[in-house]
Amino acid sequence: MAAQSLVLLAGALTTWLVASAVAPAIFREHLRQAKVAHTAAEAGHVEEAFASALIIAVAVALLVSVVIALTVTWYFTHRVQRSVLAVAVAASAIAEGRHGARVPSPALGAEFDQLADTVNRLAQRLEGMETNRRRMLADLAHEMRTPLATIDAHLEAIEDGVRELDDPTLAVLRGSTHRLGRLAQDVTAVSRAEEGQLEMSLRPTNPAALVGVAALAAQDAFDTKGVRLTTAVLDTPLVAADPERMAQVLGNLLDNALRHTPAGGTVSLTTSNSGLRWVEITVADNGEGINPEALTHVFDRFYRADPARTYDRGGSGIGLTITRAIVAAHDGTITARSAGKEMGATFVVGLPGLSTPS
Repeated sequence: MAAQSLVLLAGALTTWLVASAVAPAIFREHLRQAKVAHTAAEAGHVEEAFASALIIAVAVALLVSVVIALTVTWYFTHRVQRSVLAVAVAASAIAEGRHGARVPSPALGAEFDQLADTVNRLAQRLEGMETNRRRMLADLAHEMRTPLATIDAHLEAIEDGVRELDDPTLAVLRGSTHRLGRLAQDVTAVSRAEEGQLEMSLRPTNPAALVGVAALAAQDAFDTKGVRLTTAVLDTPLVAADPERMAQVLGNLLDNALRHTPAGGTVSLTTSNSGLRWVEITVADNGEGINPEALTHVFDRFYRADPARTYDRGGSGIGLTITRAIVAAHDGTITARSAGKEMGATFVVGLPGLSTPS
């Protein structure tokens, strides 16, 4: 406002000085060209009258224009100041942890609307991150509670002489500590994956090789439970993949399918082409299935479609979250499908192909 006022006053002063210096000489030249006879006194009086009229008219015009310009400047300055203040207040609230703060549209043009929208999206993102952080901490505490309670109960029983520190008791204690250790590893892995800090070594890889390695690694566990594992490999393009990370993806999916497929069931691991240079790796089972309302949450951290039936199966509830993050790091996709409970489940990993079928 002050800067604009100085500009306006400087412009008005310049206009007044230029008009005062130039206009009388021009008027005098016009009188000479008109060849109007005047005495020296009359000519001086006429020039003085013209100069006075000009100066008064210019002064009034400049004064009115400056007042109007300052009024308009004040109005827009006030609006801009109010809008910037709203952004500052919202930013301060967000910095203090009140992520529900929002900036209304200032209605000052696309640039200010974009600024308000950016601040609002930042607040929304931070609010979502804070919600996820609180939920993760609550879920993590819940996951730790069961093995810790088991350890505490067995130690108390040993102290009271109810149980002996024999091999079965040690096995229970080791199982609980192993579960805590795996939980810690999974939490670290999912945090690094979602922050994009996973070390990746992408190279051209045959999907058939990925399927073969994953099936071989999981075969003993399937044989132990009595679940049949089948593979079907088609000619597909090569994919840019980190074999170790993709082995982790397929291992998580096969482990998830095995946990939810009863003895005598079947799990299939297949590859196929989908569209131009797009490869799909599918893990399908005929086990417990997934309710439709749970399909959109199966990749969420610590989510369990049926908590009462899964706490004793060794899963941390993070495996599918890690799987999704690794697939996303490969520029791929992963989807879950199921017709409902007891109808089996299918997980499809899509990866962009690199070349013609091998």
